[in-house]
Amino acid sequence: MAPPHNRRPGFSRRAQYGFFLAYVVALAGAIVSAVLLALSSLDPPAFASLRASLAEVTTPVSSGISGVGNWLGSIPSGIGDYIAVRGQNAALRKQLAEQHALFMRARSLSYDNRRLLALLQVRERIAEPVVAARLVSSTGSSTRRFAVLNAGSWQGVATGQPVRGPEGLIGRVLETGPNSARVLLLIDPESVVPVRRTRDGMPALAAGRGDGLIDVKSVALSTTDFGPGDVFVTSGTGGIYPPNIPVARVLRRGRDASIARSFAQADTLDYALVQRAFMPEPPPIPVPIPTPKPAKPKKKK
Repeated sequence: MAPPHNRRPGFSRRAQYGFFLAYVVALAGAIVSAVLLALSSLDPPAFASLRASLAEVTTPVSSGISGVGNWLGSIPSGIGDYIAVRGQNAALRKQLAEQHALFMRARSLSYDNRRLLALLQVRERIAEPVVAARLVSSTGSSTRRFAVLNAGSWQGVATGQPVRGPEGLIGRVLETGPNSARVLLLIDPESVVPVRRTRDGMPALAAGRGDGLIDVKSVALSTTDFGPGDVFVTSGTGGIYPPNIPVARVLRRGRDASIARSFAQADTLDYALVQRAFMPEPPPIPVPIPTPKPAKPKKKK
């Protein structure tokens, strides 16, 4: 039997109001989307200001929801860790015994390094931390990859400052508001970071692909081979990222370029550390103020 052509909800006023409200919500959403699309195309600065204002409003809500979700999600893993703690303890004790000799050698090398630096009177430059903030959200399905921090200009966060996590570099601050900041992640196509290979110091560039991975490209004059497992850290070139921060590990073999995965994954982190730029911009050169010339004394008649 063919379905009837009349799809009216009958005599139920509740169903009729529900259909009407659904149409109104859909029409309002289409209008708002069209206005935002036109604003982003015609007036990007105004759209950026509106986006920062919305981030200021939604950041506290996202922080609360993220905290509750992380707490609920940690319950099963906490139970599993409690059950497996005996085996993990034994494995860690065995690993500690195996690494003891390597630790003693590293300690001796560190002592020699400090002594030589003192003899040469070399001063190391260390990037100072600004604030530790929570990563409340990050884009996971778009080709553009950003994250939002619940700290902004009121906490000392400024545009261009590097952001790192426990595992390695996350990205850099792109936009700031009073209590929130937008972070450009390493995997974004607009992100380019100077790096070097740990085993031989070969310079390279780590550029985001937009799909969760990173392209590592050699900048050396000679042909370079990349092998699986090659580790790259920041080189300090460019004056933004401090040196020796882990960035990525190569996944497959390549020649002059290869695909790598970043150590720090923004969607799995709760907190991040914002640091000052490694080499901040120099202060403006003061303009000398001309000194007035003394007036010549008038000749007496």
